[in-house]
Amino acid sequence: MAQLQTERESRDPAAEAVGTLEEENRLLQERLVQLTEEVSRNDSLFRKTQERELELLRAGSLTQLFERLIQGLKGSYQLDGVTLVLHDPQHEIRHLLYGDEPAQPPPGVRFVDTLLPIAPQLAALERPWLGPFHRADHELLFAGVVPRGGSVALIPLRRHEQLDGVLVFVSNDPLRFTDELASDFLAHLGLVAAICVENAVNRARLLRSGLTDFLTGFHNRRYLHARLREELSRTQRARQSIVCLMIDVDHFKRINDQYGHLAGDAVLREVAQRIDAEMRISDTGARFGGDEFAMVLAQATIGDGERVAGRVLHAVRTAPIAIGESAQETVTLSIGVAACTPGPSMRDYKVLAERLIAEADAALYRAKSAGRNRIATSPNIVM
Repeated sequence: MAQLQTERESRDPAAEAVGTLEEENRLLQERLVQLTEEVSRNDSLFRKTQERELELLRAGSLTQLFERLIQGLKGSYQLDGVTLVLHDPQHEIRHLLYGDEPAQPPPGVRFVDTLLPIAPQLAALERPWLGPFHRADHELLFAGVVPRGGSVALIPLRRHEQLDGVLVFVSNDPLRFTDELASDFLAHLGLVAAICVENAVNRARLLRSGLTDFLTGFHNRRYLHARLREELSRTQRARQSIVCLMIDVDHFKRINDQYGHLAGDAVLREVAQRIDAEMRISDTGARFGGDEFAMVLAQATIGDGERVAGRVLHAVRTAPIAIGESAQETVTLSIGVAACTPGPSMRDYKVLAERLIAEADAALYRAKSAGRNRIATSPNIVM
């Protein structure tokens, strides 16, 4: 009788329902733990990717960019190898990198005259390709030691609807890169890398063409005048205004006299970097001469100019600049701001550019006369 009662209880629907709910709850808790871990991994990967992309964007030269692409990404993502293959049919990048003297490419970088025969996947590489390493297909991608196995990620570097290169990630783990993995972050990394390569090449071209100041890496006065005329024409078509900032390092002669010209050069480089950090992508910065810098803010108002000038002034004077190993100086700036709105009939952009610079320079003189370490503005020019 007792056994029959037990069997009835074991078949009790309520008890079975409770057991089912408990099992479902356990499975949901396990899934929640898995999702939490996945979110944590993705968040960590996102932060790591963002930090690495910022490092790439800050690279000041081709050599520095290549080092950050190869060694930086290898360490950041714990890879067994990274290779950068660049399409360089006219050998222009090689000439920009080495000058006129032949030399070996940096470790992990390979320049090729033709991309497509390097690997079969490159014929239609619109997005990252992830899969197993096959020596017959992939060995030509590598500038040095060819992997024995594992998996690879081929990340396209595309600009202006063409393939300019490929970034190759290598792992000894055959399951590290498979076609089942999401590759959006790799695609974004490839886009950032392509932009960085293009910018670094353009910067090297400017250095070779005499439009860049060698000391600071900023554009020079010649480039600024040419760019200002272009922006005035564009601003006129958009029926907007343009802003020019003239920036002078206060008491720079004292720094040169006290610490020497090499220290003065170091101060100018640091000031240029701090100014550059406050510029928008559409802005243009230049070393106008000596200790004087200039900025052109495309399609901006006098208010925009004052705000940018305030950020630049704050960025330079807030933290002292190291001079050598034992000294440091708090550097301040005097900044003049002027704006211009080209009229519909204006065609002499050269005259207008000179007038705008002169007005910004006059405002700069007023800032210096008023005690330095400040901003002064000129009335908006309409011509």
